[in-house]
Parts: sequence; C-alpha cells; structure tokens
Amino acid sequence: MEEIEVPTEHLHETIQEKAKEAGESGWFRYVAISTAFMAVFAAISGLLAGHYSNEALIEQIKASDQWSYYQAKGIKAEIKTLELKEGIADPASIAKYKTEQEEIKKAAEEAEKESGFHLKKHVFLSQAVTFFQIAIAISAISILTKKKSLWIGSILISLAGMGFFIWGFI
Repeated sequence: MEEIEVPTEHLHETIQEKAKEAGESGWFRYVAISTAFMAVFAAISGLLAGHYSNEALIEQIKASDQWSYYQAKGIKAEIKTLELKEGIADPASIAKYKTEQEEIKKAAEEAEKESGFHLKKHVFLSQAVTFFQIAIAISAISILTKKKSLWIGSILISLAGMGFFIWGFI
C-alpha cells in the first residue's frame, strides 16, 4: 500500500500565514477603534471651536456697540460744552455724560476681555482638531502600508491633540 503523503510543510506555512493575517486583522481592529476615537474627539473639538469662535464674535460685537455708545456720549458732552459756552446748558449735564462714558468704557473693555477669552479657547480647540485630523490620516496610511510604527505615531499625535483639547477647557 502506498503511503499517503501529508503536505505538513505546506500546511505549516498556510497556518503561519493565516496566523499572521489574523494578527494583522487584530492590529487593524485596534487601528480602526483608535481612529474612531480620534474622529469623535475631532468632531467634539470642531463643534466647541466653532462655539467659542461665535462667542468671541458676539462679545466683540458687544464691545464695538459699547465703544460706539461711548463715542455718542462723548459727542453729546462736547455739544453740551459748546452750549455751556453760550449759556444754554448747565455743567452738571456735562459731568453726567462723562460719568456715563466711564461706565460704558468699563463695559466695552469687559466685553473685549470676554472676546479674547473665547478666542483663546477657540484657538486651542482648533489646534486639537488639526492634530486629530493629522492622526487620522496617519492611521489610514499605517493600514495601507501595514506599518505599525505609523499607527503608534498617530497615537502620539492624537495625544498631542488631546492635550490641546484639555487645554481648551483650562
């Protein structure tokens, strides 16, 4: 009777290839999960950056309105000064406008300060979005090139993005 030859060497190579593929697909799974988290944080950062940008703009508009109001009070004070020279107005009305101007100036400066605060948060969150987007792109490249080192690099870049994300709340 002839002996049946079992191609064990071929079987061993096939098992090694399948194990390697399974190992890579497991690694790819981690890349996919980490990339999904990066995308979530990029989306949250983007929404918050837009919110703070809008808030900065609103506060700057308030400051601009207050400065216009400040100028209007200054013009009225000057008119009253001219009227005082002609004997039409009393000095108390001029002092009233100057006092109102100081209050308006404080409100305008506070609105400018708030605008700067919101703009600063916007900048940090925008930088976080940028880092997350770069990390996502590098993750995709790591899958295409099957280089785990690129994925680790994308994780590090994502951590930098996370730093900007957290810093945007401090």
